[in-house]
Amino acid sequence: MSVTDSAIEAIKQMIVDGELRPGDRLPREADLAERLGLSRNSLREAVRALSLIHVLDVRQGDGTYVTSLEPALLMDAMGFVVDFHRDDTVLQFLEVRRILEPAATALAALRMPQSEIDELGALLDSLGTEPTVEELVANDLEFHHRIAAGAGNQVLCSFVDSVSGRTQRARMWRGITQDAAVERTLAEHRAIQRALAERQPEVARSWATVHIAGVEQWLRETLVEEETTPNASAV
Repeated sequence: MSVTDSAIEAIKQMIVDGELRPGDRLPREADLAERLGLSRNSLREAVRALSLIHVLDVRQGDGTYVTSLEPALLMDAMGFVVDFHRDDTVLQFLEVRRILEPAATALAALRMPQSEIDELGALLDSLGTEPTVEELVANDLEFHHRIAAGAGNQVLCSFVDSVSGRTQRARMWRGITQDAAVERTLAEHRAIQRALAERQPEVARSWATVHIAGVEQWLRETLVEEETTPNASAV
């Protein structure tokens, strides 16, 4: 383990042990470095790394503070991972979605207030009969976020939101103009909302699985076509 990694681990342990709590200010750099047996340069590198993943907040002229440590804040860094991965790796994120979102949807069928389920229906109605791709993507993101939030588990919601990043969705929906894609998406959303309204967790789980698996299958087929097309043109 590098010196910087050791410094990161030491600060993390202070937070885990409750010695540093959300909102607390870290001791002076010189004092903390001496206490941890580290050079000030190593400590600075550790603080910089932890600030990038939103564990610490460096305030110029004020000091360094532990953030709120809210799951949504900590998981925000995963959005960068999603954005910078290739399409074939995005398939792995889709596989994670296929595991997490059906579970979140099933929980939402048990926990989501009826008023919020009704609002999901209104959200779908707001699209009209012929939405643009941009409108559908925005609506889709909001639809899935509300369901994840309705599961009543903040950590789960943060994971779902992170994996369902906006850039990832934009890539997945490149083929939205294919025949009946819009209609199919809307129909699946309606089925999910209906299962939530009827408090049928397993039906909701099944529809969510079908919905995400359909996107995953589309992307797999698209990647295969992209791989085979250059070879075909070269023949």
